[in-house]
Amino acid sequence: MIAVVYSGSNNAGWRLAYKGRTVASFNTNAINPYFNDEKYITQLLNRNINLIHHAEEIKRIYFFGAGASSDERKKVVQDALEGFFKFAKVTVEHDIAAAAIACCKNNPGIVSICASGTNAAWYDGKKVKPNNFGLGYILADEGSGNWLGRQLIKSFMNETLPANLRKKFIHSYDADRKTLLEKVYRKKEPALYLSSFSEFFSENKNDVYLRSIIKTGFTKLIDTYLLPLRAEHPDAPIHFAGSVASNFQDYLADAAEERDIKIAGIIKEPINNLLTYYSNKN
Repeated sequence: MIAVVYSGSNNAGWRLAYKGRTVASFNTNAINPYFNDEKYITQLLNRNINLIHHAEEIKRIYFFGAGASSDERKKVVQDALEGFFKFAKVTVEHDIAAAAIACCKNNPGIVSICASGTNAAWYDGKKVKPNNFGLGYILADEGSGNWLGRQLIKSFMNETLPANLRKKFIHSYDADRKTLLEKVYRKKEPALYLSSFSEFFSENKNDVYLRSIIKTGFTKLIDTYLLPLRAEHPDAPIHFAGSVASNFQDYLADAAEERDIKIAGIIKEPINNLLTYYSNKN
């Protein structure tokens, strides 16, 4: 039996499979070694009945997650998984590698994640090539869910949010300046809080003001990440993965067309493609 895990910032999707047949499909809380230590991850595993039931049967685990960006952080996840799954060989990689495999399989291409956060990379068909992207929600993440959340909150507090949207925003979140600042600057994991506002954009995505914000975010994403990669690999197909790219793909296509970029494909959740890929290899 194999386990394929894809952890974003909000949750981790799990797929357990045996001889190409899916045995279990479920979510747990996110596993991010930037925020979670080995003890936390082990406790999370011990609370899931699917994992407890199949722990000894699983012989191979492919884990991909946000935050698994260095050997030190990968080891946190690997030690926790190896401690729980006693008979499994464990592979831990960054979420951009998951997007690359899910979108391109064994073919070269440029891949961008646009979900709670944003990243992009060149994939040679075997490995993702290192770059200086992926700086996180404070320094980067242009066009992502948390970037959209920041723009919405700023518009609300600066009183530039149109009256109709301001009314909807207050109704949806019972928001005020003090509460918003408290949650952004003093609560744990503010990036998750900020990205939660992407739902407001989804519910009102045809609004002209919000559409402009979404389009601006995608343009920043393309200019920051994709144009430099395309300059290095001008003939490479360009793929997107992630909920924000998928939910607003019409606006993404518009922004890409303005920069003369052709999108080869968009997938919302890499995990199902990953499961197919690794089921065929085992």
